[in-house]
Amino acid sequence: MEQPTLDVADLTVRFGGVVALDRVSLRVEANEIHGIIGPNGAGKTTLFNAVCGFLRPQGGTISYRGRALLGTAPHHLARLGIARTLQGLGLWPGLTVLENVVMGSHARPHFLGSLLGMPAADRLERRLRGQALEVLSELGIADIADARPPAVPYGVQKRVIIARALMARPALLLLDEPASGLSSREMDRLHKLVGSLRQRMSVVVVEHHLDFVMAISQRITVLNFGRVIASGTPADIRGNREVSEAYLGQAVTPSEGAAGA
Repeated sequence: MEQPTLDVADLTVRFGGVVALDRVSLRVEANEIHGIIGPNGAGKTTLFNAVCGFLRPQGGTISYRGRALLGTAPHHLARLGIARTLQGLGLWPGLTVLENVVMGSHARPHFLGSLLGMPAADRLERRLRGQALEVLSELGIADIADARPPAVPYGVQKRVIIARALMARPALLLLDEPASGLSSREMDRLHKLVGSLRQRMSVVVVEHHLDFVMAISQRITVLNFGRVIASGTPADIRGNREVSEAYLGQAVTPSEGAAGA
Protein backbone atom coordinates (compact mmCIF):
# COMPACT_ATOMS: atom_id res chain seq x y z
CA MET A 1 0.00 0.00 0.00
CA GLU A 2 1.35 3.46 -0.94
CA GLN A 3 2.31 5.59 2.04
CA PRO A 4 0.46 8.91 2.42
CA THR A 5 2.54 11.97 1.71
CA LEU A 6 1.79 13.35 5.18
CA ASP A 7 0.38 11.48 8.17
CA VAL A 8 -0.33 13.38 11.38
CA ALA A 9 -1.59 11.32 14.32
CA ASP A 10 -2.84 12.52 17.72
CA LEU A 11 -0.76 15.70 17.56
CA THR A 12 -0.91 17.75 20.77
CA VAL A 13 0.65 21.19 21.25
CA ARG A 14 0.40 23.24 24.46
CA PHE A 15 1.53 26.77 25.19
CA GLY A 16 1.61 26.89 28.97
CA GLY A 17 -1.90 25.98 30.06
CA VAL A 18 -3.40 26.60 26.63
CA VAL A 19 -3.99 23.58 24.39
CA ALA A 20 -3.40 24.82 20.84
CA LEU A 21 -3.78 21.38 19.20
CA ASP A 22 -5.70 18.60 20.88
CA ARG A 23 -4.90 15.14 19.42
CA VAL A 24 -5.16 16.35 15.83
CA SER A 25 -4.97 13.69 13.11
CA LEU A 26 -5.04 14.01 9.33
CA ARG A 27 -3.71 12.23 6.25
CA VAL A 28 -2.65 13.84 3.00
CA GLU A 29 -2.48 11.37 0.14
CA ALA A 30 -0.14 11.57 -2.84
CA ASN A 31 -1.21 14.14 -5.46
CA GLU A 32 -4.02 15.41 -3.25
CA ILE A 33 -5.04 18.97 -2.52
CA HIS A 34 -6.01 19.01 1.15
CA GLY A 35 -7.64 22.09 2.65
CA ILE A 36 -7.39 23.04 6.32
CA ILE A 37 -10.00 25.51 7.50
CA GLY A 38 -11.37 26.82 10.76
CA PRO A 39 -12.20 30.06 12.57
CA ASN A 40 -9.45 32.38 13.81
CA GLY A 41 -7.44 30.74 16.57
CA ALA A 42 -8.46 27.23 15.53
CA GLY A 43 -4.84 26.03 15.36
CA LYS A 44 -4.25 25.99 11.60
CA THR A 45 -0.91 27.81 11.54
CA THR A 46 0.19 26.00 14.71
CA LEU A 47 -0.32 22.75 12.82
CA PHE A 48 1.86 24.00 9.95
CA ASN A 49 4.53 25.15 12.41
CA ALA A 50 4.58 21.73 14.07
CA VAL A 51 4.89 19.94 10.71
CA CYS A 52 7.75 22.25 9.72
CA GLY A 53 9.65 21.82 12.98
CA PHE A 54 9.23 25.37 14.26
CA LEU A 55 7.76 24.06 17.50
CA ARG A 56 7.92 20.80 19.40
CA PRO A 57 4.63 18.99 20.06
CA GLN A 58 3.95 17.48 23.47
CA GLY A 59 2.41 14.38 21.93
CA GLY A 60 1.63 12.58 18.69
CA THR A 61 3.54 11.72 15.54
CA ILE A 62 4.18 13.25 12.12
CA SER A 63 5.29 11.08 9.21
CA TYR A 64 6.31 12.15 5.72
CA ARG A 65 6.20 9.40 3.10
CA GLY A 66 6.33 6.82 5.86
CA ARG A 67 9.33 8.38 7.64
CA ALA A 68 9.19 10.09 11.03
CA LEU A 69 9.40 13.85 10.57
CA LEU A 70 9.45 15.06 14.18
CA GLY A 71 12.85 16.41 15.17
CA THR A 72 13.76 17.47 11.63
CA ALA A 73 15.23 20.97 11.54
CA PRO A 74 13.23 23.44 9.41
CA HIS A 75 16.20 24.18 7.14
CA HIS A 76 16.40 20.49 6.19
CA LEU A 77 12.81 20.30 4.91
CA ALA A 78 13.63 21.39 1.35
CA ARG A 79 16.06 18.50 0.92
CA LEU A 80 13.29 16.11 1.98
CA GLY A 81 10.89 17.56 -0.57
CA ILE A 82 8.79 19.85 1.64
CA ALA A 83 8.27 23.56 0.90
CA ARG A 84 6.13 26.15 2.63
CA THR A 85 4.93 29.67 2.05
CA LEU A 86 4.22 32.02 4.94
CA GLN A 87 1.23 34.26 5.65
CA GLY A 88 3.42 37.30 5.04
CA LEU A 89 5.24 37.75 1.77
CA GLY A 90 8.76 37.43 3.18
CA LEU A 91 10.45 38.63 -0.03
CA TRP A 92 13.83 40.35 0.10
CA PRO A 93 13.21 43.86 -1.24
CA GLY A 94 16.86 44.41 -2.23
CA LEU A 95 16.95 41.35 -4.51
CA THR A 96 15.30 40.97 -7.88
CA VAL A 97 12.32 38.67 -8.30
CA LEU A 98 14.59 36.15 -10.02
CA GLU A 99 17.11 36.26 -7.18
CA ASN A 100 14.32 35.81 -4.63
CA VAL A 101 13.13 32.70 -6.46
CA VAL A 102 16.64 31.26 -6.73
CA MET A 103 16.89 31.47 -2.94
CA GLY A 104 14.18 28.84 -2.70
CA SER A 105 16.52 26.15 -4.01
CA HIS A 106 18.35 23.92 -1.54
CA ALA A 107 21.27 23.71 -4.02
CA ARG A 108 23.22 26.95 -3.84
CA PRO A 109 26.74 27.91 -4.92
CA HIS A 110 29.34 27.89 -2.16
CA PHE A 111 29.98 31.46 -1.04
CA LEU A 112 33.75 31.27 -1.51
CA GLY A 113 33.36 29.59 -4.90
CA SER A 114 31.02 32.33 -6.06
CA LEU A 115 33.31 35.02 -4.68
CA LEU A 116 36.30 33.61 -6.55
CA GLY A 117 34.34 32.94 -9.73
CA MET A 118 35.10 29.22 -9.75
CA PRO A 119 33.73 27.41 -12.83
CA ALA A 120 31.65 24.90 -10.83
CA ALA A 121 29.98 27.70 -8.87
CA ASP A 122 29.33 29.65 -12.07
CA ARG A 123 27.72 26.62 -13.72
CA LEU A 124 25.48 25.96 -10.72
CA GLU A 125 24.46 29.60 -10.57
CA ARG A 126 23.52 29.62 -14.27
CA ARG A 127 21.57 26.39 -13.84
CA LEU A 128 19.61 27.77 -10.88
CA ARG A 129 18.80 30.99 -12.72
CA GLY A 130 17.55 28.93 -15.65
CA GLN A 131 15.36 26.84 -13.37
CA ALA A 132 14.02 29.97 -11.67
CA LEU A 133 13.08 31.46 -15.05
CA GLU A 134 11.26 28.24 -15.94
CA VAL A 135 9.25 28.43 -12.73
CA LEU A 136 8.44 32.10 -13.30
CA SER A 137 7.33 31.25 -16.83
CA GLU A 138 5.06 28.50 -15.52
CA LEU A 139 3.41 31.04 -13.24
CA GLY A 140 3.15 33.60 -16.04
CA ILE A 141 5.45 36.19 -14.47
CA ALA A 142 8.80 35.73 -16.24
CA ASP A 143 8.52 39.30 -17.55
CA ILE A 144 9.12 40.72 -14.05
CA ALA A 145 12.22 38.60 -13.32
CA ASP A 146 14.48 41.66 -13.09
CA ALA A 147 12.06 43.80 -11.06
CA ARG A 148 12.35 44.39 -7.33
CA PRO A 149 9.42 43.07 -5.24
CA PRO A 150 8.29 46.51 -3.97
CA ALA A 151 7.68 47.55 -7.60
CA VAL A 152 5.44 44.53 -8.28
CA PRO A 153 1.66 44.40 -7.54
CA TYR A 154 0.67 42.52 -4.40
CA GLY A 155 -1.12 39.74 -6.29
CA VAL A 156 1.98 39.11 -8.38
CA GLN A 157 4.17 39.08 -5.26
CA LYS A 158 1.98 36.25 -3.94
CA ARG A 159 2.84 34.25 -7.05
CA VAL A 160 6.53 35.04 -6.53
CA ILE A 161 6.53 33.42 -3.08
CA ILE A 162 4.90 30.31 -4.57
CA ALA A 163 7.57 30.32 -7.29
CA ARG A 164 10.26 30.47 -4.61
CA ALA A 165 8.71 27.47 -2.85
CA LEU A 166 8.53 25.55 -6.15
CA MET A 167 12.28 26.00 -6.63
CA ALA A 168 12.74 23.31 -3.97
CA ARG A 169 10.95 20.87 -6.35
CA PRO A 170 8.72 19.71 -3.48
CA ALA A 171 6.61 16.60 -3.19
CA LEU A 172 4.63 18.40 -0.47
CA LEU A 173 3.76 22.09 -0.74
CA LEU A 174 2.27 23.87 2.27
CA LEU A 175 0.44 27.09 1.38
CA ASP A 176 -0.44 29.38 4.28
CA GLU A 177 -3.31 31.70 3.24
CA PRO A 178 -2.26 32.03 -0.41
CA ALA A 179 -5.51 33.78 -1.40
CA SER A 180 -5.44 36.50 1.27
CA GLY A 181 -5.63 39.96 -0.25
CA LEU A 182 -6.25 38.71 -3.79
CA SER A 183 -8.94 39.93 -6.14
CA SER A 184 -11.50 37.52 -7.62
CA ARG A 185 -9.54 37.39 -10.87
CA GLU A 186 -6.30 36.66 -9.04
CA MET A 187 -8.00 33.91 -7.02
CA ASP A 188 -9.22 32.32 -10.23
CA ARG A 189 -5.63 32.32 -11.50
CA LEU A 190 -4.43 30.82 -8.20
CA HIS A 191 -7.13 28.15 -8.42
CA LYS A 192 -5.82 27.05 -11.84
CA LEU A 193 -2.21 27.12 -10.62
CA VAL A 194 -2.83 24.98 -7.54
CA GLY A 195 -4.90 22.55 -9.60
CA SER A 196 -2.03 22.12 -12.06
CA LEU A 197 0.47 21.49 -9.26
CA ARG A 198 -1.50 18.46 -8.13
CA GLN A 199 -0.14 16.53 -11.10
CA ARG A 200 3.31 16.34 -9.49
CA MET A 201 2.91 17.00 -5.76
CA SER A 202 0.56 17.07 -2.78
CA VAL A 203 -0.65 20.51 -1.68
CA VAL A 204 -1.97 21.47 1.75
CA VAL A 205 -3.77 24.82 1.89
CA VAL A 206 -4.62 26.78 5.03
CA GLU A 207 -7.10 29.45 4.00
CA HIS A 208 -9.95 31.65 5.28
CA HIS A 209 -11.70 31.86 1.91
CA LEU A 210 -14.09 28.91 2.20
CA ASP A 211 -15.32 29.04 -1.39
CA PHE A 212 -11.73 28.89 -2.63
CA VAL A 213 -10.89 25.88 -0.43
CA MET A 214 -14.11 24.10 -1.40
CA ALA A 215 -13.33 24.59 -5.08
CA ILE A 216 -9.74 23.30 -5.10
CA SER A 217 -9.67 20.55 -2.44
CA GLN A 218 -10.26 16.83 -2.69
CA ARG A 219 -10.44 16.57 1.10
CA ILE A 220 -10.82 19.13 3.89
CA THR A 221 -9.98 19.05 7.59
CA VAL A 222 -11.82 21.51 9.84
CA LEU A 223 -10.26 22.69 13.11
CA ASN A 224 -11.96 24.52 15.96
CA PHE A 225 -10.32 25.33 19.29
CA GLY A 226 -7.44 23.01 18.37
CA ARG A 227 -9.62 19.97 17.64
CA VAL A 228 -10.62 18.30 14.40
CA ILE A 229 -14.40 18.71 14.21
CA ALA A 230 -14.85 17.39 10.67
CA SER A 231 -12.92 15.76 7.85
CA GLY A 232 -14.07 14.70 4.42
CA THR A 233 -14.90 15.84 0.92
CA PRO A 234 -16.14 19.38 0.26
CA ALA A 235 -19.68 17.98 0.04
CA ASP A 236 -19.27 16.35 3.46
CA ILE A 237 -18.07 19.62 4.97
CA ARG A 238 -20.84 21.76 3.46
CA GLY A 239 -23.48 19.61 5.10
CA ASN A 240 -21.78 19.29 8.50
CA ARG A 241 -23.78 20.82 11.33
CA GLU A 242 -20.81 21.28 13.69
CA VAL A 243 -18.83 23.14 11.01
CA SER A 244 -21.76 25.50 10.41
CA GLU A 245 -22.02 26.19 14.14
CA ALA A 246 -18.27 26.84 14.41
CA TYR A 247 -18.37 29.46 11.66
CA LEU A 248 -21.80 30.98 12.11
CA GLY A 249 -22.61 30.30 15.75
CA GLN A 250 -25.74 28.38 14.81
CA ALA A 251 -26.75 25.38 12.79
CA VAL A 252 -27.76 25.87 9.16
CA THR A 253 -29.25 23.51 6.61
CA PRO A 254 -26.87 21.96 4.01
CA SER A 255 -28.31 24.14 1.24
CA GLU A 256 -27.76 27.30 3.30
CA GLY A 257 -24.24 26.19 4.11
CA ALA A 258 -23.42 25.68 0.44
CA ALA A 259 -24.74 29.11 -0.44
CA GLY A 260 -22.63 30.80 2.18
CA ALA A 261 -19.45 28.73 1.69
